[in-house]
Amino acid sequence: MAVRIDRVVTSGVFSLDGQDFDVDNNVWLVGDDSEVVVIDAAHDAQPILDAVGDRRVTAIVCTHAHNDHVNAAPALAAATAAPVRLHPDDAELWAMTNGDLAVEPLRDGEVIEVAGERLEVLHTPGHSPGGVCLSLEAAGTVFTGDTLFNGGPGATGRSFSDQPTLLRSIESRLYGLPPETVVHTGHGDDTTIGAERDRALS
Repeated sequence: MAVRIDRVVTSGVFSLDGQDFDVDNNVWLVGDDSEVVVIDAAHDAQPILDAVGDRRVTAIVCTHAHNDHVNAAPALAAATAAPVRLHPDDAELWAMTNGDLAVEPLRDGEVIEVAGERLEVLHTPGHSPGGVCLSLEAAGTVFTGDTLFNGGPGATGRSFSDQPTLLRSIESRLYGLPPETVVHTGHGDDTTIGAERDRALS
C-alpha cells in the first residue's frame, strides 16, 4: 500500500518571550495501515492517538521545539513507546517545555524510513536553531513546520530566531525542490514550492 498522509489539527497556546498566542497546529501522520511517523505532537495527545488508531508509531519527529509543536510529545511517547526525535540545536527550547526528558537527535541528511518510503531530514535553521523540514520525495511533499508557510517564511521576531538565516535556509534547502512539491505547513493551509518561490521573487 502506498504511503498516506493524514492531518490532525489541535489547538492551544504558543508561549515565548513572555507572550502567549492562541494557535491551531497541523499534526502530520505519515505511514500506512500498520505503521506511522507523527510529525509535531502539538497540544493534545488524544486526537493524535485517535488518528493513529492501532498502527505502530515508529517515531515522533519534531520540526522544531517551540512549545506548541512539542507539548504533547511526552504523553504521546508514553502512550506509544515511540522515540521523540529533535535536532540538537533546539535542545534549549525543548528544555523550556519538557525539561530533561530524553530525545533522540535528528541529523541533517538523515533518512527516516516509514511504510517503505523515505523521509529526508533537511536542517533549515532560522525560525529556530534546530528547525528541520522533512522531504517525502515519493509523495512529492515536504513538511516544513514553521520554516515556510502559505504566504512566505516563518516568523523571526522572537528569541532563538534569525531572519537572514531563515531566508538562506529556504533558498538553499527548499527552493531547489521541484516546483510542484506540496508544502505541508505547521499552521494553516498547504502551498507549493513553486508558488512560494514565485511569491518571493515577485
